[in-house]
This record gives sequence, C-alpha cells and structure tokens, in this order.
Amino acid sequence: MKKNNRLVYSTDAKDCPGCGKRLDKCSCKKSPQVPPKDSIVRISRQTKGRKGSGVSIITGVPLADNDLKELAKQLKTKCGSGGTVKDGTIEIQGDHRQTLLDELTKKGWTVKLAGG
Repeated sequence: MKKNNRLVYSTDAKDCPGCGKRLDKCSCKKSPQVPPKDSIVRISRQTKGRKGSGVSIITGVPLADNDLKELAKQLKTKCGSGGTVKDGTIEIQGDHRQTLLDELTKKGWTVKLAGG
C-alpha cells in the first residue's frame, strides 16, 4: 500500500527559506533576514502602555534574530538595565537614547533619534 503523506492544511506550518524544512525541524538554524528599508537605525522613547515608565526602542537594525539578541545583550550591559527583543525591535528599559546612539554609531550604522 502506498501512503499519502501530503499536507492538506495547517495553520502553523512555516518553512525555513534556507533549507526548506519546517522551522521546528530546520537543519540550518538560520532565521530569515529581512532587508532594511532605508538602512537607518532609529532610536525612540516610548511610554505608552507602560504606566509612565520609559523604554528606549531601537528599530531598523539590519541583523538576523540571533545577532539581534546578541546586540541587545551588549546594549543592555552598556546601559546597565534590562530589555528584550520583540518583533525585530530592541527595547531597553529607561531613557538611554544618547548612550545607544553612541554605541550604535561606533558599530558603523547610520543612527537617528526619532520622536520628540
């Protein structure tokens, strides 16, 4: 007997662009890298939804997920505060825009302060 293994429908089946396998069974462990829109890294400050506590948001960094997490770790250490990586953006707790601007400029990126 011949088995019919083809996938008919799935809501969570995503394929890796590197090896073509499902992400949970990826052999290359490469995450897709989204090309930057204008290659400018932007740093802004946001307090919305955080009960008044400010967070520095870094967007537009042209790195893959693993490299983005490593950069976030370095920046958190430099600022002496916590933070996270969400949806391709780095969030650092507190208002550290000038420190982040200096550090990212040293790495060779074009950096702008966004917002007020």
